[in-house]
Amino acid sequence: MTSQPRQTRLNAFSAGARDTIPMLVGAAPFGVIFGSLVTANLLAAWQGQFMSLAVFAGSSQFIALSLLASHAGLIVIWFATFIVNLRHMLYGATLVPHISHLPTRWRLLLGFVLTDETFAVMDAYFRRHPQAPMRHWYFLGSGLTMYANWQAWTLVGLLFGVLFPQLQSLGLDFAMVVTFIAIVIPQLKRPPFLGAALVAGFFSYEFKGFPYQLGLLCSVAIGIATGLALLHAGARMRHKRALRNVENSGEARP
Repeated sequence: MTSQPRQTRLNAFSAGARDTIPMLVGAAPFGVIFGSLVTANLLAAWQGQFMSLAVFAGSSQFIALSLLASHAGLIVIWFATFIVNLRHMLYGATLVPHISHLPTRWRLLLGFVLTDETFAVMDAYFRRHPQAPMRHWYFLGSGLTMYANWQAWTLVGLLFGVLFPQLQSLGLDFAMVVTFIAIVIPQLKRPPFLGAALVAGFFSYEFKGFPYQLGLLCSVAIGIATGLALLHAGARMRHKRALRNVENSGEARP
């Protein structure tokens, strides 16, 4: 039996970058759209690029841009992006058993580059290699690849917006709506997500008259609470079903 070659930092980093390549294609259009919308929404190009560098959260950046365009207050923008990014707490809770042994500086760095796409790559990798010694370098390779990809496509969008300053008059802001539809629709296959979306949509319409975009915050909070309630209800139902199956199997034994 031949032993496999020992994995090095560079090999693990390269493998993480390589396995993330399919995700880069999906993120590219969103980066271009974001960069293009920046120049159409009263922000300087450098501010848009700095947002991608410092925030690195596509959905939150779109929301912040939309709220800035509607002249929402800074507190409202902070709370809205905070609520949208709460899903990263679930991502972190899933991945922390694999990185809890790392120094704080490593955990902070990996937490910063964690995105939806990187989580998908890492979750699959940890399932296959739960004890890989260089798994944090694989994580870093995946995260930094997504980070560089987002910066590059944001820059392309910014340049496109600067070259064609009439984009605002062409109604490109509607691309923001289309972008969110493309993000949300694939997630509606599970009842909790569908319920959360329907409830949030209903209350966002009902609360549209609230000042300072507070209706958006309230509807998002209610939608998240609905989704969590449905998730817990589904978990309880599955648990009860499993108990009944165990009881029935016990009764069926001679």
